[in-house]
Amino acid sequence: MPGLKSGGMRTVDVARQAGCSVQQVRNLERDGVLPPATRTATGYRVYGQVHLQSALAYRALAVGAGPVEAKKIVRAVHRFPVAQVVALLDAVHAGLDAERRQLRRAEEAVRAISDEPIDDVRASDSMSVSELAAALGVRPSTLRHWDAEGLVVPDRDPVRGTRRYAPARVRDARIVHQLRRAGHRIAPLRALVPELRRAHRLEEVTSALAARDDGITARSRALLDGAAALGAALSLAASAHTGDRPHDDLRDR
Repeated sequence: MPGLKSGGMRTVDVARQAGCSVQQVRNLERDGVLPPATRTATGYRVYGQVHLQSALAYRALAVGAGPVEAKKIVRAVHRFPVAQVVALLDAVHAGLDAERRQLRRAEEAVRAISDEPIDDVRASDSMSVSELAAALGVRPSTLRHWDAEGLVVPDRDPVRGTRRYAPARVRDARIVHQLRRAGHRIAPLRALVPELRRAHRLEEVTSALAARDDGITARSRALLDGAAALGAALSLAASAHTGDRPHDDLRDR
């Protein structure tokens, strides 16, 4: 099968080595993720190493950064200076680093807050909406949204109808706040929050955080693979611009 040693590849060869379909290869070329293929006199596509490495970079970066950002980064290889390409990649790494730091804070908060005693508390320990919002650093409307979603439901004064958060609800609100900052969505939290005081449910929260950690690690590893292919594509693109392009003579069939 034609490939690395032969210097030129058909669409199917790039697809096989990049782990995608023939149509995906054509779509990536159409979208500018791969540079335009060389065409034979009869119109067949001819691909080289720069196309393969670009496809490999896209496939890995799509896992690490998402398809839209991956296209943006690899497309930049063929259009912009190296500094702009690596800046885009740096931004993705920075985003993952921020997610990881937020996750660590959430893990620490859940461990610490879940151990707080909530028995034998005084009624005066409860908080109003404005007091709790100020303590958390959020808007009162955020607490009202959590109330409407069933995440943290305060007690209501039977006479005045005002909301008051008992110490247990304050603790739940603090956990929800940390988990929301770590990127957790409303729907999964809605199922967990009512049982946060039970040990086995706390284990589920911890497990969810661990799963998110695994996801971040997988994306980081994918970025490493993508960076290697991206570096190769950059070198090959630079060689092509200086006229040092390998001779490709195989047909796209």
